[in-house]
Amino acid sequence: MQNARITLHPTQQRLQVQFDGILIADSTSTLELREYGYPPRHYFPREDVLMDLLTVSETTTYCPFKGYAVYFSLDESRDIDWSYVEPIEGMEPLAGRIAFYEEVRE
Repeated sequence: MQNARITLHPTQQRLQVQFDGILIADSTSTLELREYGYPPRHYFPREDVLMDLLTVSETTTYCPFKGYAVYFSLDESRDIDWSYVEPIEGMEPLAGRIAFYEEVRE
């Protein structure tokens, strides 16, 4: 999937996210999003993220290329990840997936 600015690439590489020593995501089926001018981001399937550790924050943002994002916090650490619940046309594969600011590859 792609538009003039963004491409999506399915991956099978195992990726994990740890935060303060807690493994909160572990997947072999992320979507790598490449957006001009930004580092690549991996979007994890929700079922591969320990969502019960996260709480929805009050932060929302809008990207004209992806849509509205909601953010999640872990304890006192705010906005460590985000999700496009209803992405814009063409970005539907991102729906409900979770992206983090940092991934740790195993």
